[in-house]
Amino acid sequence: MVAQGIYKDRGSKFIAFAEPITDEEQAKARIAWFKKKYHDARHVCYAYRLGANLWRTKDDGEPHGTAGAPILRSIDARGLDNILVVVVRYFGGTLLGTGGLMVAYREASKDALDKYKDLKIESC
Repeated sequence: MVAQGIYKDRGSKFIAFAEPITDEEQAKARIAWFKKKYHDARHVCYAYRLGANLWRTKDDGEPHGTAGAPILRSIDARGLDNILVVVVRYFGGTLLGTGGLMVAYREASKDALDKYKDLKIESC
């Protein structure tokens, strides 16, 4: 069950994917899969949470704290656990600045997580 979200800003496209994970090995394998599948993207950023004390984020070349942290905050705002969110960025030619990047990664992940919640409800 993978939910997809999207956010566009000044030519850049941010495609977010939210999916359940059971452990860190699975998270790493899925991240590697996304990096391979979207090898032509400028950045493949992510965050995941496994329990209260295990989480990871990656900005993948974006300025520090502008991608992984906003994704993780979107996860935490919903109280989710055992979840991975990957956001793939295709650069549109215009720099968004740190504030713009934080908004873009937050909104893309928010869109995917909203759809993820709907998928979980429908599958019950």
